Amino acid sequence: MQILVIEDERLAANKLKKTITEIDASFHIAGITDSIVSSVEWLKNNPQPDLIFMDIELADGQSFEIFNCIDVKSPVIFTTSYDEYAIKAFRVNSVDYLLKPVKKEALAASFLKYNRLKLAYGTNAMQVLDFKSLIIELQEQNKPREYRQRFLVKQGQRLVSIEADEIAFFYTDGKVVFFQTKAKAKFIVDYAIDELQEFIDPMKFFRINRQFLIAIHSVANIHSYFNGRLKLELRPSIDKEVIISRERVNDFKEWMGK
Repeated sequence: MQILVIEDERLAANKLKKTITEIDASFHIAGITDSIVSSVEWLKNNPQPDLIFMDIELADGQSFEIFNCIDVKSPVIFTTSYDEYAIKAFRVNSVDYLLKPVKKEALAASFLKYNRLKLAYGTNAMQVLDFKSLIIELQEQNKPREYRQRFLVKQGQRLVSIEADEIAFFYTDGKVVFFQTKAKAKFIVDYAIDELQEFIDPMKFFRINRQFLIAIHSVANIHSYFNGRLKLELRPSIDKEVIISRERVNDFKEWMGK
């Protein structure tokens, strides 16, 4: 079997090469490339390998660009650090994925999967691998998400725009949702707390309980409370107890530490 390794970290490439040959000494590493440019050049000037191991992040960009530059006819096993959500795309659209650092057992399992695919589809194996859909899905996920930057609210008989960065916290009072600004101004907002969570930047705002969604700059003091909960003093202050439910304490601590 002729194998091309696309990996921009020399140590990782050498380790992968060593592990592949340990699994089967007849496997031959036909080439090792470390960038989009060098990979495209290699594929243009050499016979298509039986299998490609392809790192996602290369020195000159994401390896998906290789597919835009040349018709890749070889099955691909990706090596990746992507999270579980993104990995679902690899399951459907590629031979397999390997999480770094690549382990020998996982690599051996990938070869078994490749062999099953080859036995089932023969030379048509690539026809069942939808790389275009994979690229679109991952590129879509990696787009910077846009969060709400301002809110248009009523102030008397007029409408005013309030920057999200000026908001200290959102909270419910009865069936009404309010927000309070750093300057202590209070406004009604036409969204439920659950809805606000969907379009407020989670790096800046955190849902501490069913009632409060707070900005990180609003946390003045943190106190231990009963049953593993935490009690907050907010800035500006509010005449309500602000308690973090026990289930959210660990997530809150992680959020505050980012």
